[in-house]
Amino acid sequence: MKTELLAPAGDIEAAYAALYYGADAIYLGLKNFSARASATNFDEQELNEITAYAHHLKRKVYVTINTVLQEHELPDLIKSLDICSKCRVDAVILQDLGVAHLIKTQYKELEMHASTQMAVHNKEGALFLKSLGFSRVVLARELTLQEINDIASIDGLETEVFIHGALCYSYSGVCEFSAMEYGKSANRGKCLYPCRACFGEDGQNKHIFSMKDMALEGDILKLKATSLKIEGRKKSALYVSAVTDYYRKILDGQKPDLKRAENIKQIFSRPWCKFHLQGKNKNVVDPDFVGHRGLKIGKIENIVKGKIILTPTHNIGRFDGLQIDVDSQEKPFGFSVQNIKQNGKNVFEAQKNIAVEIELPKGYPTLKKDMDVYLASSSQVKGAYDYTKPKPKEFQNKTNVDVAVEIFKDKVCALSGRFSFEVKGKFEPAKDLSKVYDAFFKSFQKTGDTIFELSQFELKNPLGLFVPASTINELRRGLYNNILPEFKHGSLSKLPKPLNNKKTGWIIKTDNLHLLDELDLSDFQEIIYLIDEHPDFEKLSALPLEKIRISLPTVCRKPEALMPAVKKLMDLGCFKWEVSNYWGLSVIDAKKYDVSFGSFIYMFNSEALLMAKEIGATRVCFGVEDTLKNLEEFSLKAFLPTSFIVYQDVPLFTSAVCIRDNDCAHCTKQTKWLKLKKDEHEYEALSVPCQTMLFDKFAFCAIESAKNVNASYFQMDFCYNPYMAHEVKEIAQKLMKFEEIKPSIQGNLKRTNI
Repeated sequence: MKTELLAPAGDIEAAYAALYYGADAIYLGLKNFSARASATNFDEQELNEITAYAHHLKRKVYVTINTVLQEHELPDLIKSLDICSKCRVDAVILQDLGVAHLIKTQYKELEMHASTQMAVHNKEGALFLKSLGFSRVVLARELTLQEINDIASIDGLETEVFIHGALCYSYSGVCEFSAMEYGKSANRGKCLYPCRACFGEDGQNKHIFSMKDMALEGDILKLKATSLKIEGRKKSALYVSAVTDYYRKILDGQKPDLKRAENIKQIFSRPWCKFHLQGKNKNVVDPDFVGHRGLKIGKIENIVKGKIILTPTHNIGRFDGLQIDVDSQEKPFGFSVQNIKQNGKNVFEAQKNIAVEIELPKGYPTLKKDMDVYLASSSQVKGAYDYTKPKPKEFQNKTNVDVAVEIFKDKVCALSGRFSFEVKGKFEPAKDLSKVYDAFFKSFQKTGDTIFELSQFELKNPLGLFVPASTINELRRGLYNNILPEFKHGSLSKLPKPLNNKKTGWIIKTDNLHLLDELDLSDFQEIIYLIDEHPDFEKLSALPLEKIRISLPTVCRKPEALMPAVKKLMDLGCFKWEVSNYWGLSVIDAKKYDVSFGSFIYMFNSEALLMAKEIGATRVCFGVEDTLKNLEEFSLKAFLPTSFIVYQDVPLFTSAVCIRDNDCAHCTKQTKWLKLKKDEHEYEALSVPCQTMLFDKFAFCAIESAKNVNASYFQMDFCYNPYMAHEVKEIAQKLMKFEEIKPSIQGNLKRTNI
């Protein structure tokens, strides 16, 4: 099978550019439910045109409905899926199980691709989603070449991997930083990218979470994935042109072209890296500067009377943009070139490898010799990527119609299915019957701006009559105006009877069973134990087994290392399990065990709950980043047992990027905590081998809102942070009295729109 090159399309111009420069497929978002909500995105007419054009070229179009949806948004989801079906898109890229449920039950013509927001990071997760009906999984960016190719070996499942573009510090889909701290959810396409901000540690301010861009270049030829994906739905058509062209050439057998790579860097680029493709890589963060840097073309050699002197490695023209790395500034200093001299003369374009003198704008910052200079905008490059596109409405998806016409002495009738139209008249015998047929056939082929396309045509003319062209055209227009397209109009699923949670029980979750020592466990209906590869079997044996639920970690790059512990726990009689990622459902069979869903299998709507029921979940957990308004509405419809987290140290993100400053060879592999500050707000970062997690200094507390949520259980979590048993007892007692824990954060409970 030919490897697919998949390009981004934030608007229709970028789509045309991607197809012109060789993309085998494009992915795009509609106006709603796109993980790039701030991109221009597509309306129905634009989607119809671009899919028709792509299919004409024998290319594909995938639509991203890859956010989690709240209950009130489900009617609009139906409209979006109707549009996808009508416009004949090739697949829907999705995150929310509610979207999956509707596609499986009502839109079977649409393929399902699992978004990278579903955090598929191992073979087990991919296998489960295949069993659920997904034809393709978009893999987590953090994977190595070996891991990618291992998952790509699964028969009957397509794999898609990112090869170029922006990187997130966190595993996609398990980041709640922007949502919990700023009310703009990455899971709903509105991330504010707080990870790119400056954080203070030990008196130093750095962009310690700001990632470089991924650029796999020639290494893409080592990948066995079905589809190679370029990130960039918020980028320009120029950027999409350059990146698509670059990788198209590599896939077609050419060596990576330095000039084309430099064009990309000039258009938009942070420093490049290959992330973890070849294994652990700590050189993936750009701690000193953020944003577009450009193409490095030299260093400042001198500064004389408001002018910089350098010998550029590339031509520089008037009105090109330059940027300079400036100490103590988080973004490079940028300006447009207005006056430039070479060999003592004013020039419009300075030639490379010859010293140039460039006038600085007024108010320029303090600059020094040897500072790096970048070409950040080039008129020459802007003109290097022209592309052609069809005329507006030249390509549209058409609906096939069959037409039958019958000619009588005093009228002519046209029928198509249940629709008909007739024109009265008096018709004379025809001189040439073949010309009569040709006249009707050619007329009904002229569908113009309608959405119809003639499929089969039949003419009955038993009296051998002639019909004037004007009458034929009137008949055609009348029939086509009468026909209503038989498009799909889905509906929301019928829900089972909701539960009436008259009395809410209590659940406690911990990764350290010794924290339960001072508690009266009779107060709790369930104890959830989050395990690693070495559970505390001795302490576990002293607890009431019927109350124990074993929780698998959300991220698990090596499930095989965890399996000995899982098997031993099963042998001990542990029947109840919690999974927080789809990989867990391959390890724990929901048909054999009592399996509940943790909060990272997002439950924001009743359609998702139906899919959870179909999978076999015995309980689900409401999302921590949800709003109280949605929780109130959704929880009243819940027909499965539910839990509502009232206390938790929320993992704002989980990352495969190491925060430590030592190299891997000198790592102590011990747990390490770092205290960070951002705009006077305090955070704590937890570093364990090969993983970093970020927490607010204060825990999330939702106890004041608990009585407004129709939950089966209230849940308190004591994981990750080093609590003491007496602290857990004190907090638990307050929560059970519905007393707020202060200070704390409330996330989005009092917000209405995330």
